[in-house]
Amino acid sequence: MTDQSNDTSLPALNEETVAPANVVGHRTGMFGVRGSGDTSGYGGLQRSVEMPTGSEPPFGGWYDEVHSALVEAATAAGLPDAVGSVVLDRGELTFHIRREDLQGLVSLLRDEERLRFEFLSGVSGVHYPEDTGKELHAVYHLLSMTHNRRIRLEVTAPDTDPHIPSVTATYPTADWHERETWDMFGIIFDGHPALTRILMPDDWPGHPQRKDYPLGGIPVEYKGATIPPPDQRRSYN
Repeated sequence: MTDQSNDTSLPALNEETVAPANVVGHRTGMFGVRGSGDTSGYGGLQRSVEMPTGSEPPFGGWYDEVHSALVEAATAAGLPDAVGSVVLDRGELTFHIRREDLQGLVSLLRDEERLRFEFLSGVSGVHYPEDTGKELHAVYHLLSMTHNRRIRLEVTAPDTDPHIPSVTATYPTADWHERETWDMFGIIFDGHPALTRILMPDDWPGHPQRKDYPLGGIPVEYKGATIPPPDQRRSYN
């Protein structure tokens, strides 16, 4: 059994430390819906959409070990520019990765002895319409069972070229996660063995979790009453 007594050491930073924020957009109302009237009654809410900016090493604890091992392994593998900014925010470490280097980098993360992130627990999609040139984000959640550590990778693609390499060859668990991210956000995972819808019908138009997707919907019938779809409800603007 691997001795993990020192592997979970916390960094010197307080885990609630919040990285400085970069404003990538602004949201009006409860959900930021566009193209229809406000049906929530919260149209007066205004807030900025913020993303934490890059952090600088040393980070403290095992974060520095992972960062150094990844950069060294990537450089040795001929991928010196694969790792972009590194964000340490609220005790969580995120590496921003160039999409063209993603497949090579996840192989290093899985196989490099000092890293050994053997398990991909999920792939998430995010849509930031105002993050020009990086509107679509794919986020990968990795677990090292050997070292008992968790990190995230984040990869971006523009609306005009929504392609990101599939990582199913390295992490088979990505199969359904990439299908769901394609279904909901329209990110095309090149090399996926069967990139088809997994939640919506095959002939469904568009990708429902994108911010520019219309509310639409169908009426909901109750005994003695019918609730109209969101885009036909009274506006509270």
